[in-house]
Amino acid sequence: MRSLLHFTLAIMTTQPLSILTVPAFDDNYLWLAHNGSHAIVVDPGDAEAIIQALTQHHLQLCAILLTHHHPDHTGGVPALVEKFKVPVYGPSNDGIDGITYALNDGEIVSIAALNLQLEVITVPGHTLGHIAYYAPQQAWLFCGDTLFAGGCGRLFEGTPAQMLNSLDRLAALPDDTAVYCAHEYTLSNLRFAQEVEPDNSVLAARIQSEQKKRELNIPTVPSRIDLEKQTNPFLRIRETSVQNRLVSTGKILANQDDASNFAALREWKNNYR
Repeated sequence: MRSLLHFTLAIMTTQPLSILTVPAFDDNYLWLAHNGSHAIVVDPGDAEAIIQALTQHHLQLCAILLTHHHPDHTGGVPALVEKFKVPVYGPSNDGIDGITYALNDGEIVSIAALNLQLEVITVPGHTLGHIAYYAPQQAWLFCGDTLFAGGCGRLFEGTPAQMLNSLDRLAALPDDTAVYCAHEYTLSNLRFAQEVEPDNSVLAARIQSEQKKRELNIPTVPSRIDLEKQTNPFLRIRETSVQNRLVSTGKILANQDDASNFAALREWKNNYR
């Protein structure tokens, strides 16, 4: 059962919400969810990019949400807190200094300024304390570096079994959930996915669609859970087509357990060029 613990910011509003995509560094996406006046930011690795977006759209920052400790997700926090004096929400056990509200699995973050509720889902694997935020009313998922469009994050701290379980939890969300991951890795991920499943027609069509977006400098993110389940090999590790490909390429022996198969797939991706 989910915890009933709520963290609440004052100021109620009923304005519709939308999300601004804020590119940063070489391939990061920072996310600003807002109602036209107030905003929250997810994983602000670059403070200046966020400040520019807030100024351009006449938004007042009211909270910072973090998924994990890597600096391209947290680097802008000190400057933003100094400038805006806002609370910082983040994982309770991922080694991040300066968190105002430390979050655990099943807790609910209520941002009253946006009339927004986000469920906390622990997703260890990329880091041990990594969390994701799911907004059921809006069908939004902010998943940091756990689930990518067409792929998943590297296992810097967690085990294959942990990451597989984390991805299973995200894949169990409603099919129409929009996946707001943190990097523009999609085409590279999909090229690898096609290496794994060369006969996947949905994947082939997706590659064409995403290539057209990138030619027009349009982000390929957000994705959707249903599309990921049809085309992302890391969510398809139990599919016969994926397992047969791992066997035929010598990555695994037949009849291994799911975690071992996942580890072999992740290692293949690590070395894929």
